[in-house]
Amino acid sequence: MEWLDALILGIVQGLAEYLPISSSGHLEIFREILGIDLPSDKILQFDLIVHAATVCSTIVVLWPMFKKLCISFFGFKMDSDFFYVCKILLSCIPIGIVGVFFKDTVEQFFGNGLTVVGVCLIVTALLLSFAHFTGKRENAPGMVSANRGRDITWLDAFVIGCAQAVAVLPGLSRSGTTIATGILIGDKRDKVASFSFLMVIIPILGEALLDLKDMLTDPAAQGDNAVGAIALIIGFLSSFIVGCCACKWMLHLVKKGKLIWFAVYCVAMGTICLLWP
Repeated sequence: MEWLDALILGIVQGLAEYLPISSSGHLEIFREILGIDLPSDKILQFDLIVHAATVCSTIVVLWPMFKKLCISFFGFKMDSDFFYVCKILLSCIPIGIVGVFFKDTVEQFFGNGLTVVGVCLIVTALLLSFAHFTGKRENAPGMVSANRGRDITWLDAFVIGCAQAVAVLPGLSRSGTTIATGILIGDKRDKVASFSFLMVIIPILGEALLDLKDMLTDPAAQGDNAVGAIALIIGFLSSFIVGCCACKWMLHLVKKGKLIWFAVYCVAMGTICLLWP
């Protein structure tokens, strides 16, 4: 992979990870546009690195909250922050099951054209639309409140985790799916947005570390079809920098209830993908 391709894909990942438009789907779209042809395992290798970069940007943006949660959890303080982390761990169970038992099945959806991406983008649009109009009905006319709804319960955490597990498909936005699911089941917009960004840290970093180990120990990872260290570094840095900006922007947009415009975008882009030759 050329360094310019890695730069473009890193920027795309940094934006699309937080905006509810599917980072995996847009990475597939831009690989098609740029004519990047790599084996599915190498595609996932690069995707994991840039996803790890956006996870790092989440930690930077939400550092005060992240630090407080870590101190409480590892200090066994048994307060609300401790149990909040426990809810995050609970939400990781579904995607952990998918990663352990269905990884090979998921890999088959990557690098095989844009049909699946197009369908999943339209599904993302439907979820965002349902969440938008549900929120509108629950608030006063013309008003959207970030504080409307309840705090995330144990059951809510598991349901949102199931939504994250389904969102491994390219084109199905992880942030869009989890945030929309949280809003649909009655959680506060600001609470579910933060929870959505924090819950991805464990599975993505865990998978990235495992993939890094395979890259260092597998000779095939250094072959002609390898992504390349320079491309991985550029992809990581560009994704991290753009991700920091996009994370702050998305937190603001969720509180304001302006996700419906991303639904319109996903329908348009999904239609283009379905019509792509």
